[in-house]
Amino acid sequence: MNGNRSSSRRKAIARIGKTRPLSVGIDYRREPLQEIFGALVFDQAQMAARLPKDVFQRLQNTIRDGYPLDISVADVVANAMKEWAVEMGATHYTHWFQPMTGTTAEKHDSFVWPAGDGRVICEFSGKSLIKGESDASSFPSGGIRSTFEARGYTAWDPRSPAFIQESHNGRTLCVPTAFCSYTGECLDRKTPLLRSLEALSKHAQRILKLFGSASTHVSANLGAEQEYFLVDRQLFLQRPDLVNTGRTLFGARPPKGQELEDHYYGSIRGRVLAFMMDVEKRLYRLGIPAKTRHNEVAPAQFELAQVFEECNIATDHNMLTMETLRGTARDHGMVCLLHEKPFKGLNGSGKHCNWSMSDSFGNNLLDPGETPRENAQFLVFLSAVIRAVHRHAGMLRLGTTGPGNDHRLGGFEAPPAIFSIYLGAQLAEVVESIVSGSQGANRTGDTMRIGVSTLPPLPRDATDRNRTSPVAFTGNKFEFRAVGASQSTAPMVFVLNTAVAAALDHFANELEADIAAGRSLNEAVQNLLQKEFSKHMPVIFNGDNYAESWPLEAARRGLPNFPDSVSAIEHFTDLDTVDVLQRYGVLSNREVHSRAHILLEGYAATINIDGRMALDMGRTILLPAVFSWQRDLAATVSGLENALGQGAAEGQKALLQKVCREADSFMQALDSLEQALEASGTHKGDAQATARACRDLIVPAMAAAREHADALEMLLDDHLWPVPKYRELLWLY
Repeated sequence: MNGNRSSSRRKAIARIGKTRPLSVGIDYRREPLQEIFGALVFDQAQMAARLPKDVFQRLQNTIRDGYPLDISVADVVANAMKEWAVEMGATHYTHWFQPMTGTTAEKHDSFVWPAGDGRVICEFSGKSLIKGESDASSFPSGGIRSTFEARGYTAWDPRSPAFIQESHNGRTLCVPTAFCSYTGECLDRKTPLLRSLEALSKHAQRILKLFGSASTHVSANLGAEQEYFLVDRQLFLQRPDLVNTGRTLFGARPPKGQELEDHYYGSIRGRVLAFMMDVEKRLYRLGIPAKTRHNEVAPAQFELAQVFEECNIATDHNMLTMETLRGTARDHGMVCLLHEKPFKGLNGSGKHCNWSMSDSFGNNLLDPGETPRENAQFLVFLSAVIRAVHRHAGMLRLGTTGPGNDHRLGGFEAPPAIFSIYLGAQLAEVVESIVSGSQGANRTGDTMRIGVSTLPPLPRDATDRNRTSPVAFTGNKFEFRAVGASQSTAPMVFVLNTAVAAALDHFANELEADIAAGRSLNEAVQNLLQKEFSKHMPVIFNGDNYAESWPLEAARRGLPNFPDSVSAIEHFTDLDTVDVLQRYGVLSNREVHSRAHILLEGYAATINIDGRMALDMGRTILLPAVFSWQRDLAATVSGLENALGQGAAEGQKALLQKVCREADSFMQALDSLEQALEASGTHKGDAQATARACRDLIVPAMAAAREHADALEMLLDDHLWPVPKYRELLWLY
């Protein structure tokens, strides 16, 4: 059987060598990008063209300013949306939502309705648009819904445009929705995000009003950088660990990894470039502004970045991007891996969340301008983010939890789990001068000369880039680098929005009280900034977050360190976290506890799947190959000694002994893994104890088994090794 496996592996390698890029007929001369962009979206242009002016205006008031939506408006919108979708070839519609599974969900309903005379008509009412019904007990609820309490509702989110989902045999209208239980608690990622945006806008408006702004609302904006790996599907299907867990549970270090640093920004191979172009066209049709594509640091790793959008829409678009990456890869004979650490010893994949705020006029509130020291409004909003990260680091860590991310954080260009802020030299100097009360240098962006006469002077950015910092100011935004590639951006963004809203609320109260007491705005702001920057200086760190001394220094500064997901999730229900989420209407006490329960259960389930897969693969696939090699070596030793005499095969005998030692150790490690799996199941009903057992027992047992398996891979005849190796997975595509 192992001979058949290794033969399949060699045949796949031969076929991959003949694979050519898939041509999908992309021609932007025939179909200009400007014309196809948003072609599958019921956007503002479609609304303006198809809705009566008064209905369009009332809908815009809801979208822009959050006014309640009238059912009469919904009826008109639903009919126009249905007519557009049918014209586009859609036969069904679905409420598209994001439950606590980490993926999206949908239930398709037909527009078709019996007309009573043997014919049918297409109908879509305002009621069907606004509300749908789903089985809430079948999704993670953290105890909010039990099996016999099944009803749940999806509610239309008019701020995120409806779109058409294309498949090989038809089209479906997708309506972005929130998802809640029969009793009103949210069961999804979107609802707390929408609530946090309202809280942020409310308190940011108070600050802007003090500075004389006529802005009517404030938006949080997001630009996500999505990293991913591509592997050939023929090799993927021969790796049960990749198929079932999304990562390689075994795999020895290849002769060539990322040591030469030649993959990053390298020339994109034809097959991958064809895939990228296909992805982009599909995203453009969905109105998703894909901006950047390039090779990432690790072999077979790539990145796609999107332009800034309002956070709610950006989150929906990132979920669609991940679905598009996976679906397009299948069409190109590849598989897109979004796991945070599919390959040991190489860079993992993250999702860098570039976050900022803007007023209703489109002004970026985190843009320092030419002279940041004189930009008091900017400094107030900057200080709010610094306060938010310092006071609520534990809550922000919750936006990055997951067993996949545990493998990634803390190395290979992924930040550690200690939340600190990198400001860069210029802003750090401004902050320090405010704290000390000195004038400081009011530097503006300068230029640098490269030393080649034909090259022009280059403008120098106000900050460098720190790839080890989890939170870095990068010119006019903050980059949150700790979110994992497979994760939704919503958890990180909603806790960040809430923490910043709390900071702005506190600032507004302080400034309003000072002004009421007779101080000028300038005096009040100066006092506030000096006090706040002084208090939160410990969270600012411009050094190397990988340095061995940093965890000790961070502890001295009082910064929390939750190195694994379980320890972070256990702090979800801390009083200060529950208080701030409740106070700003983002999550109720019951919703907080339910999410903590869901996260712990999800962690344990994932680790158990990984552990069972490692046990299955080790015993039924890898060990039989090892036994075959032992038999071959034993026969070789015996044959040589029979032909040439005792001692004629000392080298072969030493190799056999080494293989036997590793095989024995591997079998013992697999037995220990089995015992760990059994022990972790003894805490049934206690999510916290089960998650801890998975972390403390299964994870180290899997690591021990892998160590011996990887050693055996380097000892066995290559023709006997039953699964594709790293050298093939990473370089054959």
